[in-house]
Amino acid sequence: MNKLTYIYRSLVTAAIVTIFIAASSCKKFLDVVPSELVTSDQVWGNINNANGVLANLYSKMPGSLADGWTDEICAATDECYHHWGAGFYPLYYNTGAWNAANNPYDIWADAYQKIRQCNLFLENIDNVPVPENQQSYYATVLPRYKAEARVLRAFFYFDLFRRYGAVPVLTRSYAASEASEMQMPRTPVDSVVNFIARECEEAAELLPVSYADGDLGRISKGGALALATRTLAYAASPLFNGNPLYKDIKNPDGTPLFSQMADKEKWKRAADEAQKVLNLNLYTLNTVAGDPINSYSRVFNTRNWDEIIIAKQQNNSKNIENECLPYGGWFGGWGKYSILQEFVDAYEMNNGYPINDPSSGYDSVGTWSGDIFGADGYSENVHFDNISKMYKNRDPRFYATVTFQGSKWAIGHTANTPVWMSWWGSNGGTSQGWPKSTGTYPVSGYNPRKWISPDVDMLNYWTSPDAKRNDPVIRLPEIYLIYAEALNEYNQGPTAEAFNAINKVRARVNMPALPIIADDNTLAGFRARVQNENRVEFAFESHRFWDVRRWLIGTIVDNGPVHGLNARPTTQELQSSGFDVNSKEAGLSVFYKRVVIQTRVFQPKHYLFPIPQTEIEVNHQLVQNYGW
Repeated sequence: MNKLTYIYRSLVTAAIVTIFIAASSCKKFLDVVPSELVTSDQVWGNINNANGVLANLYSKMPGSLADGWTDEICAATDECYHHWGAGFYPLYYNTGAWNAANNPYDIWADAYQKIRQCNLFLENIDNVPVPENQQSYYATVLPRYKAEARVLRAFFYFDLFRRYGAVPVLTRSYAASEASEMQMPRTPVDSVVNFIARECEEAAELLPVSYADGDLGRISKGGALALATRTLAYAASPLFNGNPLYKDIKNPDGTPLFSQMADKEKWKRAADEAQKVLNLNLYTLNTVAGDPINSYSRVFNTRNWDEIIIAKQQNNSKNIENECLPYGGWFGGWGKYSILQEFVDAYEMNNGYPINDPSSGYDSVGTWSGDIFGADGYSENVHFDNISKMYKNRDPRFYATVTFQGSKWAIGHTANTPVWMSWWGSNGGTSQGWPKSTGTYPVSGYNPRKWISPDVDMLNYWTSPDAKRNDPVIRLPEIYLIYAEALNEYNQGPTAEAFNAINKVRARVNMPALPIIADDNTLAGFRARVQNENRVEFAFESHRFWDVRRWLIGTIVDNGPVHGLNARPTTQELQSSGFDVNSKEAGLSVFYKRVVIQTRVFQPKHYLFPIPQTEIEVNHQLVQNYGW
């Protein structure tokens, strides 16, 4: 590889493209596997290979899952703690130990290689030879393919934008011989946003409103407009809309990269874009009659398309169950994440009041016994005995998202058996929350439940069915909540349409309609409701990490001590309980005490990622982000 090609590696690559050849069945459009490394002549000289480039680009679309596993970014924010020990990426963000030379979630070079592949596809697809007997077919679908590629390119730019803000926008491919042209400055944020939105809106005019089963997963008209909606909502948010932190970030020629004028019209534009998606009337919130818990949970543990606007279809697997189920007893998982008490506390009571409101009825003292319909993953009654009152009468999404002390699961041999998350037993203590002996243990007293299929039995791994699920990249509730948020911000308070939008999301799980408390009728009060609704609706879907940044609340929620329950009590605590220190009773008696799990660091510079130092060293037109 020559020096110039190496220097400009993120924007200029050799004329070799790694492609994934799509399977012959159209039903397997997104179920692709690596086949071969081919040259550019081979790619653009064969229509099937060219189709494989597009399929490969789909496989690289940013989503909520990573190759069938959960995205660990959920532990880099206030949802949970990754307790497997040192070296895992979220710990760098928890402690502030990341920088321009060591940023685990940096995507700069990778994103520009994806963008280059999109540009190559758009530049070459019209000239690919097509067999005579297929020409009429491709005359119809090639314009659509190009529209899909434009939206995918826009998605890769959105992924760059939410990380770095202003980034260079390239709309054609560059060869190594054009290296001198790659001294390219960053494009101002407003121009990046306008490019993404325009690409999506223009592509939407060429995309169908829906696809037959064999093409499910391709980007539709609604998908293009939904990506534009998300982009415009980010652009209207405080991080990018008049943020004074970024007033001095300018290109070498003096061009400001971040507008310093807070413009509420950006919220109007986001609301209008969301309205376009809603006006299509193509998507419905998944609902299981009379069962709000499974109305929500089945979006994630089945291959459900009702409310999915953009999805990455996942191969059938047990990966997430393996990763997130408790280890001990009847469960056999690895117990990867410790959910934080702050996240548990975000769930309202089922009367719609936040738990800190005097009218909520919340009580964390003592125990409760009773029935919950659908709480085991299926539409069946589950009886709870002597569980903490803090888990009584909560938002139904809580029971679909969190495994807590005394909760139950659905697999045959675990039915009606409570999960023990508190300490008990000898040899240094144990619990069903523990993962395998080579790992560490959940330190908060909670495991994730969302995504996990009740059909998967980890103790009968080879005979138990695999889970079948989608990766819901954009769902209908996001559009409703963006619409509600944008109307509230634009009108400086909630309107009837804003209440209607957020209440559609709440109604799916039988949560009472807003307004409920006086603050709900104010700008700040409704904003708090929308932000919390996002937090619980999109838990563990890779939203929260970015939301706390676009709302500029990271220094509040991701900074300082975070808490769990006392799942690892000291010997002295167990002895003082009055029970045998090796008994479940001893562990449970000291379990419900909030303890600090970790003290986290979030500084103002962490709102945006640094431009990678390697890129600044070779492209002298790039200027660094604030604080780095």
